[in-house]
Amino acid sequence: MSKPTVLITAGDPLGIGPEIVVKALHDTRVQHACTPVVIGEPLSLQKAGFTENLAALIPIDIPQNLSGAPRPTAIGGRVSFQAVETGIKLALKTGCPLITAPISKQSWALAGVPFTGHTELLRARTGADGLMMFCAGNIRCALVTEHFAVADLPHLLTKTRVQKSAQHFIEALRKMGIKKPHVVLCALNPHASDNGQFGTEENKVLAPIVRALQKQGFHVQGPLPTDAAWLSHIRGKYDGILCMYHDQALLGLKLAAKEPAVHITAGLPFLRVSPTHGTAFDIAGQNKANSRSMIQAVLFAVTHQ
Repeated sequence: MSKPTVLITAGDPLGIGPEIVVKALHDTRVQHACTPVVIGEPLSLQKAGFTENLAALIPIDIPQNLSGAPRPTAIGGRVSFQAVETGIKLALKTGCPLITAPISKQSWALAGVPFTGHTELLRARTGADGLMMFCAGNIRCALVTEHFAVADLPHLLTKTRVQKSAQHFIEALRKMGIKKPHVVLCALNPHASDNGQFGTEENKVLAPIVRALQKQGFHVQGPLPTDAAWLSHIRGKYDGILCMYHDQALLGLKLAAKEPAVHITAGLPFLRVSPTHGTAFDIAGQNKANSRSMIQAVLFAVTHQ
């Protein structure tokens, strides 16, 4: 029986991406689980120990050598962006999972890339909504909004946006093998606004959506205060927790996770997974980077494609 193919982009060539990709390729679990195809700049991968025996390589060549201390650069942005563009095209064509090593948003900006990061690019190239989701063992959380100012949340949390996010989340959990996912929605305001005493989003937006989803046969509860929702999820009452904004999800995830977390973009025509850390320019090139999240991302992609 042939092993499934996975596509792996190497991230910013001056960050820890090449190193964690190479370390993941050396992991025996990864070697036994899949046939990897790496997309990235060859010299940075070779410096990290890459050889043709580890994986097939689709090179992203550049007209100049990368030099200087690890940092955000325009050339690093162009390389990592081209790698992701290539990976998306191949994933759309083949249906293979796409695992993406960290990119630098600042490098993309320096290179003139008109996207702030992976998620926005994936949405543009696939035409799908693309739900940001994180998993660590039995902890599964998703975000209705991502990189936005807290002051903008009341305007962003529309009924359409929240309901679509909930439905994408439930479908993603089903694809993970949970036949009847039970999901809880976090409130936006403290104490779920205490019935409108401080905030209207719970009564006007979130509670009506929960009722509508329940009428459609979905197992959804809430909105609950964030602490109560997270505690119930950690104790196993719910299969997933839908958070309204970035830190509401990431704080609980990082405090509660007992194993490496992975980032998933759900709702795409293919599975996209990544580690849950950045480029770590401060330790790049020193062989210090921990590859556990990248290894977990590859294994997750193989298991859930």
